[in-house]
Amino acid sequence: MSNSIDPMIEEFRRTGGTVPRFGRNLVLMHGVGARSGRPRTNAARGIRFRVGWVVAATAGGQSFDPAWAHNLRAHPDITLEVPRPGSGIETLPVRTTELAEPDRSAAWQLFLAASPNFARFEMITDRVFPIFYFTRREQDEHWVGTPGADPVPGCR
Repeated sequence: MSNSIDPMIEEFRRTGGTVPRFGRNLVLMHGVGARSGRPRTNAARGIRFRVGWVVAATAGGQSFDPAWAHNLRAHPDITLEVPRPGSGIETLPVRTTELAEPDRSAAWQLFLAASPNFARFEMITDRVFPIFYFTRREQDEHWVGTPGADPVPGCR
């Protein structure tokens, strides 16, 4: 986890899920590093899609996927902190799926509608941005359903 994200995570939790620049469309992904096996927390714009949430692995338009994309592919069962409708935060055990066409294009349209930055990202790289879809999975022994608690042991 990058130190530059810490203030955003703190604000997300302090405000019950509302962060300027994202509104109520920021999610916190709590997973495990693909190579290190260490807990990781990453923030990204999350958009409601069907019965779950989607995030786009744009890395700000870079020519490579962000590290968290590799982590999700290696360890698809994570926890996701999401804003509840209205106010508050909910921590969900989720399964991650990388969307294929035509679902990927349908979800991408939501990102384009959410912020002009996504169209700019497309213009600066030839890479097709992976989109990850999170759907709720059954509660298990690794899940802590208390907002602000460590959803994965040792994860912050």
